[in-house]
Amino acid sequence: MLVVGFPTGAFQANCYLVAAGEGEPCVVVDPGQDAVEPITEALRKYRLSPVAALLTHGHFDHVFSVTPICDGNDIAAWIHPEDRTMLSDPMKGLSAQGSAFFGGKLEMREPAEVRELSDGADLDLAGLKLTVDHTPGHTRGSVVFHTALEEGGRVMFAGDTLFAGSIGRTDLPGGDMRTMTETLRTKILPLADDTVVLPGHGGSTTIGRERASNPFLLELDPTAPGPSRGM
Repeated sequence: MLVVGFPTGAFQANCYLVAAGEGEPCVVVDPGQDAVEPITEALRKYRLSPVAALLTHGHFDHVFSVTPICDGNDIAAWIHPEDRTMLSDPMKGLSAQGSAFFGGKLEMREPAEVRELSDGADLDLAGLKLTVDHTPGHTRGSVVFHTALEEGGRVMFAGDTLFAGSIGRTDLPGGDMRTMTETLRTKILPLADDTVVLPGHGGSTTIGRERASNPFLLELDPTAPGPSRGM
């Protein structure tokens, strides 16, 4: 599997192009701010043809370029319905400070074609089989995408659910720490240790590494019944 990743925009949100190999169809994960040019360059360099844009959540730093990428290539954007409104109203995902930074106005519109993601869905795109897990906490509609690797193990595109050594913030509109804790306990910790995590910001990691060292995961028990205590 070919994965081309690079940070985009002022918030350095990671965008990924994922394909079976060079010269193949690909999916674009989280085309964020100022992502059109580097995506276009990567498509040309690796001779890739995009077939879909997959969005881990609706925050503008992850979706800002989705409309030009989708409409320019006649492809659909995939997003969880809980976050869909942020495609046309990104201010819904910003704090008061963030809103003030943009003068209370940040204009976006939906791509021509939007498809909605559901928990547990299996997507067959660009010759890849990707499973969707709904992982609310950072936003109500946050998801992760994971797929098996031919050489063994899995890779997960984690968005802002999980980072190396940390997790996504929960103090923005739609965020909730108790919900995030339950997501981590039920959706993240059960994954195999050799799962490679490609997060929405920062460098890659593995579930095993985070299980052993991430302070937000250390005290969670994936087998315990009911909601874990908040942190």
